[in-house]
Amino acid sequence: MTSTFLPSADKQPGPGVDRPAPSADAGRGRARRRVLHWLTAVGFQVPALVLFLVLVLLPMLFALYAAFFRWGGFGMPSDYIGADNFTRLFEDPVFLGDLWRCLLLVVLSLAVQLPFALAMAVLLNQRLRGRAVYRMLFFAPYVLSEAITGVLFGMIFAPDDGLADQILGGIGLDGLGGEWFADPSTVMATLFLVMTWKYFGFHMMLYLAGLQSIPRELTEAALIDGANAWQRFRSVTLPLLAPTLRISVFLSVIGAIQLFDLVWVTTAGGPDHHSETMAVTLFQYGFKRYQVGYASAISVAMFGISLVFALAYQRFVLRRDLEGATTTMRGGVK
Repeated sequence: MTSTFLPSADKQPGPGVDRPAPSADAGRGRARRRVLHWLTAVGFQVPALVLFLVLVLLPMLFALYAAFFRWGGFGMPSDYIGADNFTRLFEDPVFLGDLWRCLLLVVLSLAVQLPFALAMAVLLNQRLRGRAVYRMLFFAPYVLSEAITGVLFGMIFAPDDGLADQILGGIGLDGLGGEWFADPSTVMATLFLVMTWKYFGFHMMLYLAGLQSIPRELTEAALIDGANAWQRFRSVTLPLLAPTLRISVFLSVIGAIQLFDLVWVTTAGGPDHHSETMAVTLFQYGFKRYQVGYASAISVAMFGISLVFALAYQRFVLRRDLEGATTTMRGGVK
């Protein structure tokens, strides 16, 4: 026997009976809740917005303002010179050299540092004994501060009595040693070696995270189909790792544009500006020569280069990743 539940007439009004209108108190309660939610959201956002305004936005606007003055950093800028500081940028051989060295570091990072980090990530993604220890050892240099790294390699590459020269002398390769950071012909190569040691572990961990998110079923299916190791990497692993690679490239380029700490501690831009970067030149003019107006112009140029690259990279390279994320968020979780 089945029973059918029939709602009672006193709870369900008939079609001809009007439902009671919402009371004014209920409407005011909903309005109060909306205002409370809005105030709560604003309360959480205001501290971050104030910090961003005071520590980021206002200094940026003041640097742009000071770039139009000849100013030594004391008092308020008063000697207006228009765009002369920006014109000077394109006539300054040091700044033009900074642009060239920045481009060199970007090319070397993309051609050497990132492929090396990817190769180590692929290797450590295999089932190797002690791979957790290797991961920790390779990532450890990134945890060290740039100051400690600079001091450490300053001692390693010290002329004559440094560890690098002693090792080369011990194996009979004395001629390869020399003034690593003091020779204009070797300073950039030595500096890039230090950069690779310092930062490749970070990119390696990014790649490892991306590799571990790739389903093993796909590579196993390719293996069953007869694909060799290179074919599996090229046709399965690399395409699925592409979003991680794009983020890694972006971080590497932005880091090369803004590089300062490691260069300042190891070489301070020497010898004779041969290892100087835009950030080091900015520091030299702003805090050593007290030409803060010109240093502000350099900072604006650095910001402009970073902004143009970021917007172009997002528009032409990250577009597919961003569209996928937006579509997923709008469509909801399936």
